[in-house]
Amino acid sequence: MASQTLREARKYEEMAEAQIPQEARPAFHLSPRAGWMNDPNGFSWYQGMYHMFYQYHPYSSYWGPMHWGHAVSRDLLHWEYLPAALAPDMPYDKDGCFSGSALELADGRQMLMYTGVLHEPQPDGSFHEIQTQCIALGDGRDYEKLPENPVLTEKALPEGGSRYDFRDPKAWLGEDGRYYCVAGNCTGDKDGQILLYSSADGLHWQYEGILAKNNGRFGRMWECPDFFELDGKHVLLTSPQDMLPRGFEYHNGNGTLCLIGSYEKEGHVFTEEHDQSIDYGIDFYAPQTVLTPDGRRVMIGWMQNWDTCNMRSQPKTWFGQMSLPRELSVREGRLYQKPVRELEELRRNKVEYHGVKVAGEALRLAGIEGRTVDMELEIAPAQGRELYRKFAVRFAQDQERHTAISFRPHESILKIDRKFSGSRRAIIHQRRSLVRHEGGALRLRIVLDRFSAEVFVWDGEQVLTATIDTPLSADGISFYADGEAVLDVVKYDLM
Repeated sequence: MASQTLREARKYEEMAEAQIPQEARPAFHLSPRAGWMNDPNGFSWYQGMYHMFYQYHPYSSYWGPMHWGHAVSRDLLHWEYLPAALAPDMPYDKDGCFSGSALELADGRQMLMYTGVLHEPQPDGSFHEIQTQCIALGDGRDYEKLPENPVLTEKALPEGGSRYDFRDPKAWLGEDGRYYCVAGNCTGDKDGQILLYSSADGLHWQYEGILAKNNGRFGRMWECPDFFELDGKHVLLTSPQDMLPRGFEYHNGNGTLCLIGSYEKEGHVFTEEHDQSIDYGIDFYAPQTVLTPDGRRVMIGWMQNWDTCNMRSQPKTWFGQMSLPRELSVREGRLYQKPVRELEELRRNKVEYHGVKVAGEALRLAGIEGRTVDMELEIAPAQGRELYRKFAVRFAQDQERHTAISFRPHESILKIDRKFSGSRRAIIHQRRSLVRHEGGALRLRIVLDRFSAEVFVWDGEQVLTATIDTPLSADGISFYADGEAVLDVVKYDLM
């Protein structure tokens, strides 16, 4: 039986959704039914559908008491909203149902495992968030919270583990038939660690140990972990807070981290071999993955940035969207990401050019335009000429506005820049990435969906993601080179 709090949220979101025209939303990225969206939660396959839950405040387009929104899809691109799944309506979660995960139990029920938040008053009049792990069980639409909640409390923390920063459980079924989950935590001095738990039935959990420790390397508190096997390696994804840049890695403050290594299952020992950012753009955080029925590991992240999300030029009826679903692989010890293959089913109206000389003034090509676009570029230096100094592609363009991707081969720097996109706020508008090139040759794939751009370098060796707020009437695309470059371009509309 849904609580009054949940019934009110469901009634409100249904009314509010009807006020948002479809053309005001992304075409194939999931946005909130109404109000505010942040972290993806419970990304799972259940009863023939992909389920995506999300951190959700239906009553305004700003962060508020966290609910769980809910949507389902058959192809990861077309989403149908279901009623909100969770609301903060119990003594242990009355101040928020924070992030978590979902899986199917042996009896066929879908389990949601989430972080319950309770504000505890302190002697000085301030409040601390007490964070515990809780469970709700349901049928893919309606869920009942366990009477035994919370199932993991401070009693299940290692010595020195903070009960104020203990959140975001990601659960899975192990090959041995046991259930496992990882959760983010930190020590009293805010140094991040990932904790591992196990369960025989998915309902009663026990502490196994510390899977990974920060030791002061990557920011502070580690949020939103995910842990899985991929291409013979084990991969730990997490989103550290307060990161410091290291060269061209980890520039986002609240950013993303991928650790690749080996895992000894007997002793639950994860040995790191490689670290990297997950996304090198401006807007990407808190990714979560699902194993698809055909065996692919697919990841979706929140396509936003905590440092810019409250600085907006205009009021909005909704805010926040998810990234394009990305198929993951590990190649030569590095994480690769590419758009899910289902995206190619949306391609229409192919336009193709080969060997186009780009030099000096901005070049427009007939048929190359639009705001829902899948575009593949191959850039090369002109034969027998000096290496070009800069190449740029500008999109979401009109007389006043554009967003740009530019590449300087002498520095090996790829930059995404939205300072001319129409923003009236001094938010983060640029991000640079060190990329590989072959004598000035570079391959890019740019996916545009109305209010976002995702740039895949060398078939997903690196990805740069950014949201844009440019009016949809700005649909021009142009190319520019300082020096002389040669361009091959294949462009599709995404319908």
